[in-house]
Amino acid sequence: MKQVMNTFKRTDGEKRIAVLRLELDYELATLYDAMKENDDKKKSSCKQKLEKLRLEMIRLEA
Repeated sequence: MKQVMNTFKRTDGEKRIAVLRLELDYELATLYDAMKENDDKKKSSCKQKLEKLRLEMIRLEA
């Protein structure tokens, strides 16, 4: 039973990693636009979101 649960958790984690990669790509594109526009408020917001996504990615890949 424990092995079944671990397999299920692993599958969910892999799906979440795929979604996280898309979210990271989107946020990086948003940051790039903010840099081109020289929008400091938007840049700061993007950096905070990227940091949260990065930490979640690290937890899932460990």
